Amino acid sequence: MIRRITERASGFAKNIPILKSSRFHGESLDSSVSPVLIPGVHVFHCQDAVGIVAKLSDCIAAKGGNILGYDVFVPENNNVFYSRSEFIFDPVKWPRSQVDEDFQTIAQRYGALNSVVRVPSIDPKYKIALLLSKQDHCLVEMLHKWQDGKLPVDITCVISNHERASNTHVMRFLERHGIPYHYVSTTKENKREDDILELVKDTDFLVLARYMQILSGNFLKGYGKDVINIHHGLLPSFKGGYPAKQAFDAGVKLIGATSHFVTEELDSGPIIEQMVESVSHRDNLRSFVQKSEDLEKKCLTRAIKSYCELRVLPYGTNKTVVF
Repeated sequence: MIRRITERASGFAKNIPILKSSRFHGESLDSSVSPVLIPGVHVFHCQDAVGIVAKLSDCIAAKGGNILGYDVFVPENNNVFYSRSEFIFDPVKWPRSQVDEDFQTIAQRYGALNSVVRVPSIDPKYKIALLLSKQDHCLVEMLHKWQDGKLPVDITCVISNHERASNTHVMRFLERHGIPYHYVSTTKENKREDDILELVKDTDFLVLARYMQILSGNFLKGYGKDVINIHHGLLPSFKGGYPAKQAFDAGVKLIGATSHFVTEELDSGPIIEQMVESVSHRDNLRSFVQKSEDLEKKCLTRAIKSYCELRVLPYGTNKTVVF
């Protein structure tokens, strides 16, 4: 059951309608709304109770802020509450540190499992590292989106278990933008996970941009932060080498891609984003593979953008709420 709040309420700022958050899906908050007011995002997760929405909205309104979008989700037969609000406020009247303190007071009152504020124009961008193997399509997509300012992250480094020639497009791009490239040779006996942990210790989360190695439980525990992966979705499932050719030879009519959090169980972590596309007898192997790779890079980029915009919250043991 999804609660959507789309009417004006006395607890919110005067004459400001509360819009469905879908208005903002896939779009970064625009700091040009006002020369004074800046946008912020708050996500909240706790046990369901009466009055949570009123408390959260009053917190913003009491400081002169205006709510632009508000979305609430309360699962059927499950006494938990999720919300995501987008608001604008004057940082002079409501200092950034005070914003955290005010929402933390509410979090303590309701014993919140998650209460996070993000102010894109003030807060540092998320620092990420990209891990990949031979294929470059996801990496190239992310680098270009980052260069265009459409991916709100700082890329600290690129790590690969395959060496690349210095005169390639990717390597020239990385060198031009001062992004370090680390070649970490791995074997079945030695995945060099300690070396990788040292390289990514100052990041906020990791992205596996087609990294064809399984990360161990020890690595995930040692890192202690989120890792996001992308993999193809060819129906039915095809195992072994070159699954795209197997799917093409089998006459598959629907292909897809899944981006998810990494857990110890391979490709079974909570799903963030999925995309699908039809293929037909008119596709040759080249166009089939191209469509599959296009889905992978789009799906991964969208998942990372949603994560950075605080749209993704854990739900139960193996699900997510994605606003």
